[in-house]
Amino acid sequence: MRVFSLENVINEFEVLSKDAGRQQTETLRWILEQNGEAEYLQSLGLAGRTDPESFKACVLDTSPVLTGKPITSISLSSGTTQGKPKFVPFNDELLQSTMQIYCTSFAFRNREYPIGNGKALQFIYSSKRVTTKGGLTARTATSNVFQSEQFKHTMKDIQSQCCSPDEVIFGPDFQQSLYCHLLCGLIFSDEVQTISSTFAHSIVHAFGTFEHVWEELCADIREGVLSSRITVPSIRAAVSKLLRPNPSLADSIHNVCVRLSNWYGVIPELWPNAKYVYGIMTGSMEPYLKKLRHYAGSLPLMSADYGSSEGWIGANVNPSLPPELATFAVLPNIGYFEFIPLEKSEVQDLEKSASTIHYIEAEPIGLTEVEVGKEYEIVGRHREGSRLPSTPEIQFVCRRSLVLSINIDKNTEKDLQLAVEAAALLAEEKVEVVDFTSHADTSTEPGHYVIYWELSCDATEEVLRACCNCLDLSFVDAGYVGSRKVGAIGPLELRVVRRGTFQTILHHYLGLGAAVSQFKTPRFVGLSNSTVLQILCRNVTGCTFSTAYGP
Repeated sequence: MRVFSLENVINEFEVLSKDAGRQQTETLRWILEQNGEAEYLQSLGLAGRTDPESFKACVLDTSPVLTGKPITSISLSSGTTQGKPKFVPFNDELLQSTMQIYCTSFAFRNREYPIGNGKALQFIYSSKRVTTKGGLTARTATSNVFQSEQFKHTMKDIQSQCCSPDEVIFGPDFQQSLYCHLLCGLIFSDEVQTISSTFAHSIVHAFGTFEHVWEELCADIREGVLSSRITVPSIRAAVSKLLRPNPSLADSIHNVCVRLSNWYGVIPELWPNAKYVYGIMTGSMEPYLKKLRHYAGSLPLMSADYGSSEGWIGANVNPSLPPELATFAVLPNIGYFEFIPLEKSEVQDLEKSASTIHYIEAEPIGLTEVEVGKEYEIVGRHREGSRLPSTPEIQFVCRRSLVLSINIDKNTEKDLQLAVEAAALLAEEKVEVVDFTSHADTSTEPGHYVIYWELSCDATEEVLRACCNCLDLSFVDAGYVGSRKVGAIGPLELRVVRRGTFQTILHHYLGLGAAVSQFKTPRFVGLSNSTVLQILCRNVTGCTFSTAYGP
């Protein structure tokens, strides 16, 4: 009989975090011992040494990473950054660290918002499975996790079992899976304790779909017969087993939906025992928080843990903080981490935001050498601040590799997000920015920024002109402002695309093997991402140029 102890998990975390330096040394030693027979490590002259000093002296970041243990499968990144997925080794150690992260964050979450023996409405999906030339199975990192028996056991331990059967999670058609996730969630509505997905985008997408299919879902529940839209035999058979005619539940759902004002608070209205909404909500997910709060009403939003396709970094041990302020405690025994200090250059523009400051990189330092209040780029070995003897808590700022630039200007995805948020405030009350992305257009001289918006409904030309000018003025990077003033960068262009354009982009990535629950809208679309750029360009319905720096 497996017994999950919240106190034991928290105590274990506190013991690990108080001795983070030793834990990091032991973790590095373990990694090097496990992989000591790898040809890659043998060629570097470590000669069996496993201490941090020898490691730093011999191992260079530019080298490829190989392992001494067999790789069981390959994880695919979402591919939204460069237009194609990265192939990342996946093994049992990564699976173990994933379960450790899940249990650690749940223990702290459950201490503040305790849940009982219920179910979780999880919008999770598998991806297509492909076989590499070497015979390994390749699928998204989340699919590798969901496929494991250990995931199912852990979800049971932490009282987070999915409402939907496996056939829905691993179904080949995500639209049918999404419909059935909603249906199963409604069938078990009194038992649902949490609403979650890997990313906030998936939850927003799910309830955007609910707005259009709720009447059909009510009909299924009333009659006890699954909609004809579900054609995958395995999904249809599994969900039909859960369906029984339930007119009273159908009436209850119908009454809630017709009285809601623009779907505000739909989640707590339909799932009255839900305690919170959970998923990754930082970084590129922040733009979806406004809509997610609209659906969640009074329910708290909690940001999930900090990781990457290569491995996990930290757990959210302060779940009461709003997602915008979320911090993550680095777990010192799940990987060996180094931090590259990002020092501000001496000459800085006072108007620069934290994300537009240009930095000078220093030599990497260890986990326990970071200082409170300083900024770093994390390097993990699994690549991915007074001085602290215990593990530090870190806050995500932005991904430095994603930069919108024409010449000397540099604007990150955080800068883009802030600009869009500022401009969106000028839009009419009922006009929402559904999604957005950008492109640095250098096909003409001078080059200029292009911002793509999908809107919930039509906006007037006057409103779009004001939004366009606001976008242009919101990029406060000194290189951009100076270049705009002298004409080295042309007027910013705001292009409005047809409704559904970003869904077309989503389907494009699903066709490449991505999973819905791992999808992130690309915030910068370069020439290398030509298919997405073509989708955007052929769906443009109107464009406006900025006059913020003159006609």
